[in-house]
Amino acid sequence: MAQAAGAIGLALIALLALAVPTLGAGTPRARAASAPPLGGVNIIGLHRGASAAEADRAISLARSMHARVVRTELPWPVFEPNGPGQINPAAQAFTDRLMSDAEAAGIRVIATVDFSPCWASSAPAALLAGCTTSQNGAATEWPPSDPSTYARFVAYLAQRYASALAAIEVWNEPDQSNEAYFGGPNKAARYAALLRAAYPAIKAANPTVDVLAGSFVGSNGNFLRALYAAGIKGYYDGLAVHFYTLTLGALRATREVQLANGDQSPLWLSEFGWSSCWPAQKIQQEQGCVTRATQAANITNMFRSLAHTSYVAAELIYKLQDSPGEDFGALSSSSARKPAFKALASVFSSPFGRVSPMTLELRSKSGRVVANVAGPVGDYIQLEAFKGRALRYRALFELNRFNQFSLTLPRALGSKGLQVRVYQLWTGPSKAAQKSI
Repeated sequence: MAQAAGAIGLALIALLALAVPTLGAGTPRARAASAPPLGGVNIIGLHRGASAAEADRAISLARSMHARVVRTELPWPVFEPNGPGQINPAAQAFTDRLMSDAEAAGIRVIATVDFSPCWASSAPAALLAGCTTSQNGAATEWPPSDPSTYARFVAYLAQRYASALAAIEVWNEPDQSNEAYFGGPNKAARYAALLRAAYPAIKAANPTVDVLAGSFVGSNGNFLRALYAAGIKGYYDGLAVHFYTLTLGALRATREVQLANGDQSPLWLSEFGWSSCWPAQKIQQEQGCVTRATQAANITNMFRSLAHTSYVAAELIYKLQDSPGEDFGALSSSSARKPAFKALASVFSSPFGRVSPMTLELRSKSGRVVANVAGPVGDYIQLEAFKGRALRYRALFELNRFNQFSLTLPRALGSKGLQVRVYQLWTGPSKAAQKSI
């Protein structure tokens, strides 16, 4: 689960000028795609005590909402707690059942393989002293001291579950600042070493299984540039990203970094979503809480916004069902279907469709113009104010958790003779809402 900082932060950049260069000009845009990205959902992963009934239920629900792909976590310590090649029979039985169910349902599986067993971890001795096979802890969050041990295990998975797998995602969120998944220093270099070991091993076991690198949460490009510098190019088929905040803008920014570094591999948006924890909570997992209705609307708009984006290979909502402290699910913790479930079923079966339009209302207040804006989720909104043909003011801002924003224009612009337009950067001025006052 990505926990991006600044989930409800507001960015506001305003300029008062006669002419300002268009923001976002020259950014890579999606080409028309004949087929949409694979649509799917994050489901329950392997855990100690996992049952066949859990696997059956997860795949049955994913099938009922017409998902084409699911993502599940296969923690390495649960599979091989005691040593290399010493497979936990219960873990294998659960995974066998999940993969078999998915294949029978016509659903592909992305397996995210993370955490290190105590015997493989590179954690300091002080942490290893408290390491146990019964649960994950600080020591299991560190990558293996020998990347080949991880490579051998993921190769085993690639061979055993070849017909069900869409991809293997190498680790989870190595750039997380809280180090919940990848502990220790020199993260980019150590992750690159892991990837360079895993990729050829997986391809040797089964060349048809895609290998996903990155699995990062940061959208400013810094970690990706560090990965390129550490030598990851040539060792993956796609980059996995987990973008919960300004998802469309984050994808665009990441694509810019890719292209600047000669990388045209597809992006797999393997985690994104919204928590329907409003009004009981305001923040959950560092994300702004929304209502259930807003969650459903955001899901519809996001999938439809990405339907023609050729460089996005897959998009998987987080997640199937709520759990303690995480109300991101399409189902409540009591298994009741939230509006998000219906929204997912609709976009999975019919991904192409209308995105909610931008709306704009202008009113005069105390000699100033107030602009009330609403629009679809996912990217920055740009407002431009003109007098005649002259651009006099521009502001770039983020909608609030309810996809709305109110902006009072500078007094110097006056309250009459203005033409105002607003648009989402993802769609550009052609989809702008315009009003005059």
